[in-house]
Amino acid sequence: MTFLIAVPLLLLFLWAQRYWFLRLWRAFKRLESPILRRIALSLTLSAFGLMATALLAVFFSGRRDVIWRFAGLMGAIGLWISTAFFSWFLLLLVAGVRWTWHRARRLPSLGDAAAGSQSTEVSPDVQIDRRRFVQGATAFAGAIPFGLGAYGFLIGRHAYRVHEVDLPLAALPRELDGLRIAQLSDIHIGSYMSAAEVRRAVAMANELNPDLSVVTGDFITGPGDPLQACIAELSGLRAPLGVWGCNGNHEIYADAQEESAELFAQHGMKLLRQENAEIDWRGGKFNLIGVDYQLARSRSGRRLAMLASAGSLVRRGMPNILLSHNPNSFPRAAELGIDLMLTGHTHGGQVRVEILDRHFTPASFLTPYEAGLYKRPLGSPSALDDGEVWSAQPSAGASLVYVNRGLGTIGAPIRLGVPPEISLLTLRCV
Repeated sequence: MTFLIAVPLLLLFLWAQRYWFLRLWRAFKRLESPILRRIALSLTLSAFGLMATALLAVFFSGRRDVIWRFAGLMGAIGLWISTAFFSWFLLLLVAGVRWTWHRARRLPSLGDAAAGSQSTEVSPDVQIDRRRFVQGATAFAGAIPFGLGAYGFLIGRHAYRVHEVDLPLAALPRELDGLRIAQLSDIHIGSYMSAAEVRRAVAMANELNPDLSVVTGDFITGPGDPLQACIAELSGLRAPLGVWGCNGNHEIYADAQEESAELFAQHGMKLLRQENAEIDWRGGKFNLIGVDYQLARSRSGRRLAMLASAGSLVRRGMPNILLSHNPNSFPRAAELGIDLMLTGHTHGGQVRVEILDRHFTPASFLTPYEAGLYKRPLGSPSALDDGEVWSAQPSAGASLVYVNRGLGTIGAPIRLGVPPEISLLTLRCV
């Protein structure tokens, strides 16, 4: 199913690049200077060849560890590809509307046909004004995605927001009512996320006065990113019950899972790798579990069981809270009896568009858990989807997952309608 979506999408992206390549090629061929013309044409050919190669690599390469070595370049390419694609789409839409309008105007009305009347000619001045209007509308439509891309790059990705959410847990002891958890996720320090920006997010999290702070993976994007600087900044988090974390998928790509755990320990924090810790707070107790990123398939393509090692870490008689980067493991977490799962990974799609009261985001192609709070019946079979499971167990207590929208970016370094998030999650008794 993923392949059936990926191939048409790839072809659309490549076709959009073809449009812009031809536009630039024709423009540069009109340059009077032969030297400038050759340089411009060579640069255009090289740039679009690089973009086509990057697209094919992202869609079909199994070596993402190599791809993310060039995270900064890939981000710049992603910014151009995404904005150019949507600009091409809007230009195509305007052209379609214009074609439909011209076709409709050529059809004689029933009234004119019955009266035998002839259409009056339009004056040249009106034709020129109409042509200018169409040209202006076309230019404006084509410029919108580039303007939005610039906004998302320069402003949107820096507009950190605090999301405060109450989480009602059926099994929560009265002593734990009001426990406050600050969550950061998907830092992606590197070309488009500086240490100073991480420091700003940490300061905002500390201002919330949490009892527990957690970081749910993707500290970096690729092997060349400054993992040590990221974790050094995260060590500035302050909470009486400590700072805890788990690895994300980009720690796998960078082969940095062990190093992340070692750096956490050096800074007095704890990164949980298939581990748990029972934590006391005001006379109550909860079980905090952390796992590495849950791969759906092995390198050979064999399907892997989600949270295969987590069952032995669950503790009965107290709330179980799981740190796991990928929200797609939530059905299995609910089946294991985990009360609350904290996750990230999706970035909320980074771009969210609302059309006719419905929102659209790239994350919806990857997971039903895009951003925010979701629930399933506690102990429900993971084989059932979210719609089926409630009809099967309508009165069961709920297992919750909170999907943090993350701080950083991946692919295109922009955020539109999905601000970077710092979560403050408060546990509540039902």
